[in-house]
Amino acid sequence: MRNSQGYVCITGASSGIGLETAKAFAKLGNNLILVARRQQRLEKLREEILVNFPELDIVVKSRDLSIAENAVKLYDDLKPYPIMTWINNAGFGNYDSVAHQDLEKIEKIIHLNIEALTVLSSLYVRDYQDSDDAQLINISSRGGYMLVSNAVTYCATKFYVSAFTEGLALEMKNNQHKLQAKVLAPAATQTEFGKVATNSSTYDYNQHFKQYHTAKEMADFLIQLYQSDSVVGLVDVKDFSFHLSPPLFHH
Repeated sequence: MRNSQGYVCITGASSGIGLETAKAFAKLGNNLILVARRQQRLEKLREEILVNFPELDIVVKSRDLSIAENAVKLYDDLKPYPIMTWINNAGFGNYDSVAHQDLEKIEKIIHLNIEALTVLSSLYVRDYQDSDDAQLINISSRGGYMLVSNAVTYCATKFYVSAFTEGLALEMKNNQHKLQAKVLAPAATQTEFGKVATNSSTYDYNQHFKQYHTAKEMADFLIQLYQSDSVVGLVDVKDFSFHLSPPLFHH
């Protein structure tokens, strides 16, 4: 039976930052909607959370959001649920030169990182822009505020996420809407990201980075952003400290 209390919807919830974010919001007493491609992983996460928080309602939706029409279908499926926070976390990257990058993979990155995020954000804002306490949190990257060699296309998709979300936050404020739009920009984080970006099952963060965060640390930063009035939560790549701020792009 559907719980009448509000839900937090998290895409890309089957691993990494999305998985740890689900656990963090469960600790805050939130009902959850968990979205990802891998049904079994979602079910496992649901069972794990319910062991500690049996009073919560946890909805699982297996969807591949890199397929364009699935974003609208997902949102339509979730209309019966009052979603007070929507987190667009699903996304992946690619480490390769532009000349050699796999175009089929790049097409999926653009569909997921940009298209699905834009569609889901737009639909959510349309329904919740005047709802008290509603939040939209989009996961960008430190690569959404700086360029990284051999990750040009990925960075470009995340520049879009950062600019789109900051612009949306300004639009909400200027038009006196209640919804808060926020963007989280992680730096290197130990997740499946490296394996997917390099197409390697043996990717080792210790070999590639002197410093990085765990997925749990990034989920904790996300909660700090969620509980603040700031628009941007960004990791400083110089010392990996986390900072909350107003929009960073000129406006």
